[in-house]
Amino acid sequence: MPSEPSAVPETADPHRPGSSGEHELQCAYGTRDRADRFYSEQVRDRLLPAMVEFVRRMEMVFVATADASGECDASLRAGPAGFVQVLDDHTLAYPEYRGNGVHASLGNITENGHVGLLMVDFERDRIGLHVNGGARIVADDELRAEHPELRHDPAPGRQAQWWVVVEVEEAYVHCRKHIPQMQRVAQRRPWGTDDPAGKGGDYFGARDTAPTQRR
Repeated sequence: MPSEPSAVPETADPHRPGSSGEHELQCAYGTRDRADRFYSEQVRDRLLPAMVEFVRRMEMVFVATADASGECDASLRAGPAGFVQVLDDHTLAYPEYRGNGVHASLGNITENGHVGLLMVDFERDRIGLHVNGGARIVADDELRAEHPELRHDPAPGRQAQWWVVVEVEEAYVHCRKHIPQMQRVAQRRPWGTDDPAGKGGDYFGARDTAPTQRR
C-alpha cells in the first residue's frame, strides 16, 4: 500500500469530477495528470448510447449506500436482463422486490439520497459501468403512472414493490483488467420464497452465535 501522504500540496478543485478526497490523494501521490485524463475522457454526467445498451442487458447490479452518519452498506440486486430500467439518458430505475424485510439500502437512501451502482459483464465483454447519483424511492404504481411503458414481470415473487430512481451524476467505465471471465450455467432461482433452504438457510452458522453488540 502507498505510504500516508505527509501533506496535501494543493487545494482540491471543486469543478473537477470526483470527491475532494480523491483530488487530495491524486496530488499527494502524483497521479493528478492520469486522473485528469480519465475524468476528461471517461466520466460523463449522463448515460451514453453504449451505456444504455449495456444497462439493458445486465442481470445484476451492486448497490452502495450510506446512512446519514456515513455507515456504509453494499448489496446485490438481480433480475432478468433489462430489470434495471433506463427512463432517459439522465435517469434509471431498479426494482425493489420482496426481501428479508430489513430494508438496509432503502433505509440508507431515506437518510442519504446518494447511491453508487456498479454493473459488470463477467461473461461477454468483461467490462463494468459505474453510475453515481441522487436516489429516491418511488412506489410501483406511482412510477408506472409516470412511465406506463414499464413492463410487468410474469415471474411469481419478482414483482416490484418499490423502485429506486437514480438521477445520474456520474457514469464511467470500470476497466476489465481484474474482472474474471465467467461462464453462464443453468440455475433455478426461488424468487420470493420464504423457505430457509431456498434462501440459503443459516449458511454462515450465525444462528448459534451471540448477536451483534453495538458499540
